[in-house]
Amino acid sequence: MARPVPIAVFVSPHGYGHAARTCAIIQALFELEPAARFEVFTLVPEWFFLDSLACPFRYHILRTDVGLVQTTALAEDPHATLALLEDFLLFKDDLVDRLATELRDLSCGLMLADISPLGIAAARHAGIPSALIENFTWDWIYGAYLDAYPAFEGPIAVLTRLFEAADLRIQTEPVCRPVAGAVTVPPVSRTPRTGRDEVRRRLAIPAEARMVLVTMGGTPWQHASLARLETFSHVIFVIPGAADSPERRGSLVALPHRSGHYHPDLVHASDAIVGKLGYSTLAETYAAAVPFGYAPRPTFRESAPLASFIGNRMAGLEVTPEELYSGSWPARVPELLALGRPTARRENGARAAARLLLGLLRGSANLG
Repeated sequence: MARPVPIAVFVSPHGYGHAARTCAIIQALFELEPAARFEVFTLVPEWFFLDSLACPFRYHILRTDVGLVQTTALAEDPHATLALLEDFLLFKDDLVDRLATELRDLSCGLMLADISPLGIAAARHAGIPSALIENFTWDWIYGAYLDAYPAFEGPIAVLTRLFEAADLRIQTEPVCRPVAGAVTVPPVSRTPRTGRDEVRRRLAIPAEARMVLVTMGGTPWQHASLARLETFSHVIFVIPGAADSPERRGSLVALPHRSGHYHPDLVHASDAIVGKLGYSTLAETYAAAVPFGYAPRPTFRESAPLASFIGNRMAGLEVTPEELYSGSWPARVPELLALGRPTARRENGARAAARLLLGLLRGSANLG
């Protein structure tokens, strides 16, 4: 039996998109190297990893970065973000020392960070190789706020040095800012586990019905259009997070946030997706080859590259924030469904990223 190979994983708690991407990659890595064991450091709830992973891991509660403070699913607060960054980026020596000691005590042979600067700092101090997974990094995101908030200049400099210190940098499409020396892989998403027909059977949705999944990527959201969706003709809407327990009201299926339905299964069982423009929703919609009615975040720098990717590689249409807030967006659903399914081959970048990580791990641990 191969000896266990512990891998430290530091995940940004900014939404669930970073955790979803990381889960897809470490699951693929485990399938390539069954001796791998994962030590997950994050504030993302443990249940998310329990629901997403079929491999051994231990969960460590830790703030691994600040990201952006959100006021709503579509708006952020740069001022509050700066206040948190000033303390967090001090990276007090005792914290980095403690984490480095913990990584050594756990015999970690690799540290994988989904845009967590603390993971890179701890890995360098522990003397183990580090890998950075990203389609953007926080120094680039914060750069958009410099004119209005010059105090971001200091944190940007610190973050840039840390991100550049990673031994391996993997950029996942859609890439916001290509970086020399990084390796690019296709969009990374978790794979579905249950077939379309079975998912619909469990939801009591006929196989021939048009199903639209409405998602805000795990961010709490007050939907303004539920009553209208209940009486919509010829379409059934499924909305995670819209009820405390599963409810069927006419053409609306309202689900709790943690519904027992694996989110990629819901995506792949749908005929279209409507929701916030974020990485994991885009990547899972891309993999399912269904049209995406996306609501951009106008002040978030990632939105434009993601929207451009949809325009070039996917079937999609923009749903304005005003349409979401007012509840008028259902009028766009026939237009969205009429786009049909893209036919181009969809490659998941999770396995390509896992092979790169395995090469780094084997090189450092002398594995066979």
